Amino acid sequence: MQNKTSLVTGASDGIGLECCKILAAKGYNLILVSRRQSLLDEIAASLVAQYPTINCRVIAADLAAPRAAQNLFEQVQKLDLEVDFLINNAGLLQNGFFTELDLAAQERMINVNVLALTSLTHLFAKHMASRTGGHILNVASLAAWTPIPNQNVYAATKAYVLSFTQALHDELNASESGVTVTALCPGYTATKMMDNPEQGGKLLVPAGMLQSPREVADQGIAACLAGRPTIVTGLANRITVAITRLLSRMTLAKIAGRYYRSNMQ
Repeated sequence: MQNKTSLVTGASDGIGLECCKILAAKGYNLILVSRRQSLLDEIAASLVAQYPTINCRVIAADLAAPRAAQNLFEQVQKLDLEVDFLINNAGLLQNGFFTELDLAAQERMINVNVLALTSLTHLFAKHMASRTGGHILNVASLAAWTPIPNQNVYAATKAYVLSFTQALHDELNASESGVTVTALCPGYTATKMMDNPEQGGKLLVPAGMLQSPREVADQGIAACLAGRPTIVTGLANRITVAITRLLSRMTLAKIAGRYYRSNMQ
């Protein structure tokens, strides 16, 4: 694996950063992508110091911007790099009442969670299929399995990621492309998404319900390399998904709505 390269979006913290650490330990060269250039430079230097056999490239990009995915792909091409493992981890969240949240912020969330992810998947999957194959990990969420009031647009974007990825997994397999795409569905995870003033309200979640970003990243990478279409991390989250199949979507929405409104600050 020492000659393989992985591109990770949202690489500066949380699940994305843990993915970078895991892949570096496996011998992957890395392309780190997020908005914060200086932080990415620090992370790249740290990873190379720990794993001297790998190379780390840094690309600062705002994936909510117009043509962000296309521009990123073109930058990678100019660097003459072949991406073997794409991790679409970058994502935004907005909590609160739909009509009270800033519309521009919700549009940015859709651009990052849906449009950029779809475009990057298309560009890199096509390029991978023209070579010897590759792997793509799309980070969805446990929220993908149910409509969630007060987090409705976010949950809808993650439902898109799950449905899109599962369908694409079958397409790529049927075409014998050699490309595997996997949807990663973590539950509550101890990242900045749990307490970020820029995303509206804060959802209060007991510490015991939080998974570590490392656990989520490790399970997601392992599932993608194993060729699985979907990975729901954690036993409790898998039980939750099973329950969602027993209830109507409006029943699920009512239950989720009561929970979120009573636990959001």
